[in-house]
Order: sequence, then structure tokens, then C-alpha cells
Amino acid sequence: MILGLLKESGDETRVALLPELVKELVAAKVEVLTEKLAGEKAFATDADYEASGAKIASRQDIFVRAEVLLQIQAPTDSDLALIKKTQIWISVFNPLWETALVEAFLKKGLTTFSLDSIPRSSRAQAMDILSSMATVAGYKAVLEAALRLPTFFPMFMTAAGTIRPANVLILGAGVAGLQAIATARRLGAQVQVFDVRSAVKEEVMSLGGKFVEVEGAVEDKAAGGYAVEQTDDFKKKQQEVIDQHAAKANVIICTAQIPGRKAPVLIHKKTVESMKPGSIIIDLAASSGGNCELSENDKTIVHNGVTIIGQSNYPSQMSVDASRMFGKNAFNFLKLIIGEEGALNLNFDDDIVKGTCITHEGKVLNERVKSVVTKTDGVKTESTATKEMENKTEKENKKI
Repeated sequence: MILGLLKESGDETRVALLPELVKELVAAKVEVLTEKLAGEKAFATDADYEASGAKIASRQDIFVRAEVLLQIQAPTDSDLALIKKTQIWISVFNPLWETALVEAFLKKGLTTFSLDSIPRSSRAQAMDILSSMATVAGYKAVLEAALRLPTFFPMFMTAAGTIRPANVLILGAGVAGLQAIATARRLGAQVQVFDVRSAVKEEVMSLGGKFVEVEGAVEDKAAGGYAVEQTDDFKKKQQEVIDQHAAKANVIICTAQIPGRKAPVLIHKKTVESMKPGSIIIDLAASSGGNCELSENDKTIVHNGVTIIGQSNYPSQMSVDASRMFGKNAFNFLKLIIGEEGALNLNFDDDIVKGTCITHEGKVLNERVKSVVTKTDGVKTESTATKEMENKTEKENKKI
């Protein structure tokens, strides 16, 4: 098998595999072609890759020779023009949301794997890039909030008087939220946490956070640990509780997301306007609409004295360890499709391989992606999830 490791574009500083893991692939008799300067922003040189057994090649040459193409980012239009039907694309492209990209894969008959779709199971934990990257995001979000906040995080007893600790509200207690709790507590802040899943209460409390409970939440064991859509009655009660806590918070870290859906709006404009000037909101869900009504992805705005940071890619700000974590997850997945003597082995009897595969031979294999895609004359069209989201947004705009 020939694996092509591609260089990321734009502001992305990570690389999908560091030299240490390339060495292991080469030992498994996989030929690795690494694009020139692929690891530069993660402080891995071409010489490091060559020392690990990789061959440095141009991007165009990799698209000609490689059987498997590996990259963190989704393919661009120019990439799609170069990919051959016989090649396999592995990256992170959020197929429940990026349905147009799934359609493009189907039209070209490509075999694609999205590492953010790896099944949530104990066996797949070593391949869970979402958890790894969420760990980085939760950590970095709190550090940025601490740097920007005009007050201290911990309590101080000083000759000038007592400094009260910062009050941090965290929305969502998934991996990012839990890491944010741990980091904020280590910095000495008081932490309140909201999540619709009662199962995370014990974890929140074990990290020193106070769990904010709202009765009546809908939970679905089939959701694989993710939050699910809630009733209108619950949303009303939820909003009242969040508004009360937000008004007292110095920092709000937003992490609440529902796969394949627009992120729930939990912090409205009026809530922001009730917060203390100088407060910080960091919205990790900004790329899927944001938990704060005023969030804009990859932008920082100030409204009524409150700084709102829409940031969905903190891992790219920690290029070395984020690359190391991502690469280990990707390597563990690659081992499932590497057969004897380093040959490619797409074993679709393996639930992880099948669950991570989005398209193959003109069909959608991933069941969750399949459930949000309709079929018309054998060609996949726009997902029902996208249509529902647009209809919902249109209704909300009419109300405004």
C-alpha cells in the first residue's frame, strides 16, 4: 500500500502524521509519500520524515501514485479534480453537515473515510479524534479566557484586599467541557456547568464543578453519548436557568453541539446584554452556528462590553501535541485497513471500518449519514437535515 501524507492549507498548523508514526507504518511495509513541508508548521522537517523512511514528493506526484490519501482537512475543489476513482480519501469532513461534499464523492464514485465518524465504542476509543481534539479545545479555550479577562481567575488574599475568584459557566460537559472544567479549576475559578445529560453530573462534580440541573431533559441512549434535541417546554426552563447564571458569569465557555444539526442557541443577545462588561464568551460551537446568538466563526466581536470569541479550531494553535494526538488516532485506524505485507485491506465486516466509511462504490455506507441523505434517480441530493436547518433558520428570522 502506498500512503500519501498531504500538507494542510491555510491557517491549519497540524499534520495528520508525525515522523514517529510514519516510522511505524514503514515498519509495517507501507510505502509513505510525504508532501514537501507537510510537517513544517508542526515543527517536523522533511529530513525528519526521510529519516523515518518516508519519501518526499510533490502534491501532484502524490495524487498520481498514492492508493490512500491522508489529510486532516476536507478536500478542496482542486483536490477533487485530481483524485482518481481508485484512490481512497481519509480526512475529517463532517459528513452529517457537509452534505454537498458527500454528493461530490458519490458522483465521482470515491471511497472516503471521515475520522470524525468513527463509532463511539470502547474498541474505537484509541481512534477517537473528536475526543482528542476536544481535549485541546477545552484546555486552550480556558487559557485564552484567562488571558483576556480583566480580572484574576483565582482568589487572592492581598494587602490591597481580597480578590474574588472568577465565575466560569461551561455549557456542555462533553470532552471539551470536562477539560475546560479541569483547567478552570486548576486556575482557581469557581465553575458552574450545564448539560442536558444527567449522566455527566458525577464527572462534573469529580472535577470540582457545580452541576446546574434543569428537570425534564430528554435523553437517548442510542445517541452514543451525544445530546439530543429537547422539547420546547424544557428549552424554556433551560433558558431561564442559563440566563440567571450567565448574568453572574465572568467567563462562558460554549461547547454544546448536536451532530448533524445547527448548534443550539443558549446565549441570546439579551443574555449577553445582561452580563458584566469585561466578561468573555468563547464559543467552540461557532462553526455549526454557535451557542451564542452573536457568535461569528473565526471572529472576535465586542457587544455591550462583552467579548465574544467564535473559535472552532483551537487544536491548530497547539500544533505539536494536537498533531501527535490526531496522528495516533489516525494510525490506530489505519492499522485496521493494512493487511499482510502492508497491502490495503478494506474489511467492511469490521464495524469500525464500515462505520467510518462514508462513501464506497457510489453508495453511502455510514448509517447515520445515510439517514440524512435522500435518493433521487440514483443520485444523492441535499440532506434532509440541511433542509430542516434552513427551514428552522427561516422561521427564526421571520420572528426577529
